[in-house]
Amino acid sequence: MAAPMELFCWAGGWGLPSVDPDCLAVLTYARFTGAPLKVHRIANPWRSPSGSLPALRTKDEGVISKMQQIITHLRKQKYNADYDLSAKQGADTLAFVSLLEEKLLPVLIHTFWVDAKNYVEHTRKWYAETIPFPLNFFLPNCMHKQHLERLQLMWGDGYMEDEEKLEKELYRDARECLTLLSQRLGSQKFFFGDSPASLDAFVFSRLAPLLKAKLPNGKLQQHLKSLQNLCNYCASILSLYFPWDGGDPPAGAPRAAAADGGEAEDDPHKRRNQVLSVLVGLGAMLGYAFLSGIVSIQRGAAGPAGHRPLAMEEEEDEEEE
Repeated sequence: MAAPMELFCWAGGWGLPSVDPDCLAVLTYARFTGAPLKVHRIANPWRSPSGSLPALRTKDEGVISKMQQIITHLRKQKYNADYDLSAKQGADTLAFVSLLEEKLLPVLIHTFWVDAKNYVEHTRKWYAETIPFPLNFFLPNCMHKQHLERLQLMWGDGYMEDEEKLEKELYRDARECLTLLSQRLGSQKFFFGDSPASLDAFVFSRLAPLLKAKLPNGKLQQHLKSLQNLCNYCASILSLYFPWDGGDPPAGAPRAAAADGGEAEDDPHKRRNQVLSVLVGLGAMLGYAFLSGIVSIQRGAAGPAGHRPLAMEEEEDEEEE
């Protein structure tokens, strides 16, 4: 029986079930609560019903495409990781989420998408190798531009005037934020004791990519790795809730239902998807060639069509049988 809700999110990598922080937050929250989701890990946002990732397809409310709105919807469906929190713990959650958004998130965007060495050698490389042809030629650059615009909105129009000074201040604030998280977590398993809450999903989704990515320029990453309890915290969540997502399953273990019973890991339609991907790619190339004048239609007899090599789609798409 199909799950009542379908989640579309970025594919996994770096030992994580998804490399995108917002997608990772939704996936983690769903695992914490046992929400029955049919998960499609894809590397082409155009295959999402909203054209962006993450996206949740529901029976009653259509498609929801914002991280916080997806989590709110899961709460309405009685999958609430914060059900047992006190009023003070609820207030602490809001405060820490606000702190992460203000102090840590801009630096994470800068680390992955603005720092030239990290972007060229790690971020763009991963997306270009993972996104299917021909989107991999231009989509990473579009994402890069979107993140630059997002960062400009966060920092203000004057951030380019003295970028080096502002960068130092922001990285200092981010290191202080990580240290504060480490002190708040202490020796606890989760931020509010032995049971995970929405704050844990949010913190994990921000820390895990920074911890697991192989960044050539890892200034903030090195500080995170020096905070052993935060490293253990991320490793614990991965082992408990994503035992082999983002990597290879143990030998002999079937890639089937996850702990919540809602995720199917096999892909019976992979060959069909590969063929469709090739056809779409060839169509896009021919359309571009005609529009740009590289290829034109000549009157006269047409010769035999040339053979073109097939491009394989490197995405992981988990679909219903």
